[in-house]
Amino acid sequence: MRVLVVEDDAFLAKMISEGLRREALAVDVSADGLDAMEKLRFGAYDVMVLDRDLPGLNGDEVCRRVVAQRLLTRVLMLTASDTVYDKVAGLGLGADDYMGKPFAYQELLARVLALGRRTHPALPPVLERAGIRLDTGSRRAARDGRPLTLSLKEFAVLETVMRAAGGVVGHDDLVEAVWGADAGYQSNVVRVTLSRLRTRLGDPPVIETVPGAGYRLADDEDPR
Repeated sequence: MRVLVVEDDAFLAKMISEGLRREALAVDVSADGLDAMEKLRFGAYDVMVLDRDLPGLNGDEVCRRVVAQRLLTRVLMLTASDTVYDKVAGLGLGADDYMGKPFAYQELLARVLALGRRTHPALPPVLERAGIRLDTGSRRAARDGRPLTLSLKEFAVLETVMRAAGGVVGHDDLVEAVWGADAGYQSNVVRVTLSRLRTRLGDPPVIETVPGAGYRLADDEDPR
């Protein structure tokens, strides 16, 4: 899941983004509405956590533009005002959900995850391919019945490749899906994480590198 956090309070933006990243979500951050629209222009986000009171282009206008452009991004609006009137007004702009400040982080996380599930058709909670069983609900993984101990990022990489169902996942697509654009496309983070993941998966190798294209899960019948 890709999330865009739009918040001009640096401390709050860091708290939200770091918390979401600990849940293996790919997170980008904007401090103002204009930068947020620029990121939305070039990247597809499942959920946007949007502060209503932004400098320059305010959150109301950002929300209006997201709705007008018919983007699939779900909007969770944050504001210091928590009156019924403001909630109705925020939802009337096209926001999908609304939270007043201060808020409990666990509630924000639950709402972000719920909105993310609404962005795409329901996906199976348990993936099985090439002898690998991945339970995305409990975050447990096994290969040929052998439990695997994976970091959050290793789990997210494996899930992304498995959901491609044998298709190729490009390097840049993998970076955006697991780390977010802020990781940088020239970073070696994918190579390092894949190396650790392959070690944990063991032999025979099951994640292929497709030269010039990306990565894919080897066929069940012929893992390479």
